[in-house]
Amino acid sequence: MADSPEPFQIVFLLFDGITQLDFTGPAQVLCRIPGAMVHTAAKEIQPIQTDSGFALLPSTRFANCPQADLLCVPGGLGTRDVIQDETTLQFLREQAAEAKYVSSVCTGSLALGAAGLLQGKRATSHWAYTSLLPKFGATHEKARVVKHDNLITAGGVTSGIDFALTVVAEIAGQQLAELIQLSLEYDPHPPFNSGHPDVADPKTLALLRERVYDRQASDLADIIDRL
Repeated sequence: MADSPEPFQIVFLLFDGITQLDFTGPAQVLCRIPGAMVHTAAKEIQPIQTDSGFALLPSTRFANCPQADLLCVPGGLGTRDVIQDETTLQFLREQAAEAKYVSSVCTGSLALGAAGLLQGKRATSHWAYTSLLPKFGATHEKARVVKHDNLITAGGVTSGIDFALTVVAEIAGQQLAELIQLSLEYDPHPPFNSGHPDVADPKTLALLRERVYDRQASDLADIIDRL
């Protein structure tokens, strides 16, 4: 009988206001790494409200969380509270100190920055917030997935799936990553060519910025400046 694979501990941070696909997309991929053990960590084991109208229940409190081999911080509107919460930031620092990989999806990179984990690193985030990365000593690199040493950051939301497949290929080989991609039928052909500011209609981009992102980015910038 073949030996069982060594446990590979994957820890996702959960917090109110999380963008659920930032978490569930990568989790669907990463859980297929041989030996993967997925943990969802929050300050307390109580329902976490997502941005999609449903809640998630963490599997562990910070105090009882296993040491991560891979630490991942999703994003979402709740990031503004995370970057101001010293208990959460200290948890990220302690986990990152021993993790093989430290990662984020979307605005989760700002939480890593607030924890002091982006200094001198290349990184990315959701396109609407990349201008905030230098406030944490990081250099923005325009890509869906950016790897700098053991730090891996992904762009907005769906980029998390790309990040997870990248990690699988590094840990367990490209063949397994391709098998997972095929099993998930991850073959995006969106109905509209509007998935990035570089290709979206300028009117669509301006409308989204006006309605949502300019205000949110400004609010986050003010919070970061006060940290």
